[in-house]
Amino acid sequence: MTDCRLYLITPPALDDLAAFGRDLAAALDTGDVAALQIRLKDAPDEVVAAAVQALAPIARAHDVAVILNDRPDLAARLGCDGVHVGQSDTPYKDARKIMGPSAMIGVTCHDSRHLAMEAAEAGADYVAFGAFFPTTTKDAPTTADPEILSIWQETMEVPSVAIGGITADNAAGLATAGADFLAVSAGVWKHPDGPAAGVAALNAAIAEGLAAR
Repeated sequence: MTDCRLYLITPPALDDLAAFGRDLAAALDTGDVAALQIRLKDAPDEVVAAAVQALAPIARAHDVAVILNDRPDLAARLGCDGVHVGQSDTPYKDARKIMGPSAMIGVTCHDSRHLAMEAAEAGADYVAFGAFFPTTTKDAPTTADPEILSIWQETMEVPSVAIGGITADNAAGLATAGADFLAVSAGVWKHPDGPAAGVAALNAAIAEGLAAR
């Protein structure tokens, strides 16, 4: 693969779904985004369901896949396109049984090629490495070196997602290193000029990074 695309992750809490939906639509109108992960840790099921019901139509209108974090049971029930599981969440094989053969399932692999190889061999649709930079969005137990993206790109066909503290200022190097997707949360939603400007800036950085590959 020679491409690299943006993979958006929602903020940790969505206090005003309607306002966030407007921000999301504006961001998706501005530039290329491959997927939206709805990540509302520890939120009640009804809050997650409301978020999926409000945001999935906006994402799909822009041809953006809807991924739910952690919960294959809810993802299947709510009709999400896929689920992302961490090392301490539902194991991949169980998530696949719940979600079915056509769903997209990604697995957090931290800074470990060994974990990534296991996930890829099991059938994961992508593996996520990180954190590449300091992040305030979540507690990151590991720090990953961009070299892991280059090695993975050269040796494996399963796409890689880079995650952790990614902004328009540091994204280009990860695209150059070989990431297939850049997962971004605060770098878009907390962009000083707004989420649409965040997506535009990140897409520009990705293009710059790909040109240097």
